[in-house]
Amino acid sequence: MSSGKNNITFHEEQQFRESWVWIIISIPTLILWYITIQQLIFGNPVGNNPGSDTMIFVFWVLFGILLPLFFYRLKLITEVRDEGLYVRFVPFHFSFVKISLDDLKKCYVRTYDPIGEYGGWGIRCGLFGHGKAYNVSGDEGVQLEYNGGKRLLIGSQKAQQLKSAIDLCEGK
Repeated sequence: MSSGKNNITFHEEQQFRESWVWIIISIPTLILWYITIQQLIFGNPVGNNPGSDTMIFVFWVLFGILLPLFFYRLKLITEVRDEGLYVRFVPFHFSFVKISLDDLKKCYVRTYDPIGEYGGWGIRCGLFGHGKAYNVSGDEGVQLEYNGGKRLLIGSQKAQQLKSAIDLCEGK
């Protein structure tokens, strides 16, 4: 790693690559591709009440191309630098967001229930006081608990390494 003010001691990039996510996305996408090819290329409208060619084309672009591309491009980047903890959830964050480690009471690795505690994956506000989470896959992460009661979970495939880097950054 480089030396200097922006020394990165931990770097992780995570993407939505679970097969079940892609099955959920692929089924309607493939159906839409089929309908589009049948109607726009072969001239065979599908169904009892087919949509107009314009509507089929718009839906194909939005849900047959852009939605799968959007999910493919989603990425959570987590870094620990000399100055602190940073996350970037592409494409929602245009640059890194610094996560404050001031007033940090506890920092520990834990297994969590993404759906039960946070309602899924992404940038999530936890259910029933679990706090905020940044996560894309799996069920492990680093839980940050602050003196004021605020909680933040950073999902990670390298949770122990992330915790160690945060501990080093904080001098703990």
